[in-house]
Amino acid sequence: SGGEAFMQHEFLLELLKTCKSLGWHTAIETTGLASKEVIGKILPYLDLVMMDIKHLDPAVHKEFTGVSNEIILENAMFIAKNARKMIVRVPVIPGFNADPVSIECIAKFTTYLDNVEELHLLPYHDLGSNKYAMMGREYELAGTEKPAEELMEELKAIVEEEGLTCMIGG
Repeated sequence: SGGEAFMQHEFLLELLKTCKSLGWHTAIETTGLASKEVIGKILPYLDLVMMDIKHLDPAVHKEFTGVSNEIILENAMFIAKNARKMIVRVPVIPGFNADPVSIECIAKFTTYLDNVEELHLLPYHDLGSNKYAMMGREYELAGTEKPAEELMEELKAIVEEEGLTCMIGG
């Protein structure tokens, strides 16, 4: 829980092997920012991959996250092709991607992913903002408002127009 699961891939692999030996359903949420070698070792032990796709424009993605999304999008295609099940999750953040064009682009990209039929729209919230203060770091999204329900419904309709199942939250 917390952080990028693939950053702790050795521990993750052993944990997933143990879980599968007990007959447990396994799932992770990931940004997909890892090597294909690491991802390929982990996928056989996963029943579900929930993968965040935040933006399709590499420059915008880098400006807001500090990294380009090129590897992430390549890995989305790799994971979708090789995972048992994958769900795309989009954190909807005002001023970043909480607009019809950004969500339509992500939805269209998702339709090209093998075996992916579901996209979750995750409305921005600031529930973790207090952790930044505890770490002595500035919370850069301070003052960002949660997207309005009407906007979220509009974005959901855009996703569904692409033939995907869409859920708000998740």
